[in-house]
Amino acid sequence: MLQSPPQAERDPTKRWRRAPIVLVGLMGVGKSTVGRRLAQRLRLPFVDADSEIEEAAGMSIPEIFAQFGEAYFRDGERRVIQRLIDGTPKVIATGGGAFVNDTTRALILAEALAVWLDADIDVLVERVRRRDTRPLLRGKDPAAVLRDLAAARNPLYAQAHIRVASNNAPHEATVRAILRAIGYGAA
Repeated sequence: MLQSPPQAERDPTKRWRRAPIVLVGLMGVGKSTVGRRLAQRLRLPFVDADSEIEEAAGMSIPEIFAQFGEAYFRDGERRVIQRLIDGTPKVIATGGGAFVNDTTRALILAEALAVWLDADIDVLVERVRRRDTRPLLRGKDPAAVLRDLAAARNPLYAQAHIRVASNNAPHEATVRAILRAIGYGAA
């Protein structure tokens, strides 16, 4: 279940050192749910970047996309994540596209511990069908969109310090895998 990039295994400085932990990965992988539980286990604050964006904008993400477009949303996302990565320990769940932005990715890799939650496309499709709130999926085939996003984004997610599978298992199993990967107690 647990896989870490070779760099993380060779470089112990990439293990958790009380820096912010930033969860990255495709939509539906469980960043928010796993992030909340991980934060509880670590006794840290949890922040959902998408919720922070909505609060800052005074509107929902689908409304931001509809009214201003994806580029506007991504710029706001970049600014919010920059504000959240302030050196204090916390768990941050990002939106699926946040790590694609070069500036945001560089900031996360330099100032936080990036954890890529990775799941099979079939698992993601099942999860995203539960809610109709994702602008990139509106009126489209979720499997096709997720396959295309995975092809484009997985090479970028692979730059994360740690990679953990988030498949058909309880979220707690993913939390335990992250705790083991960051060297936190017996998990």
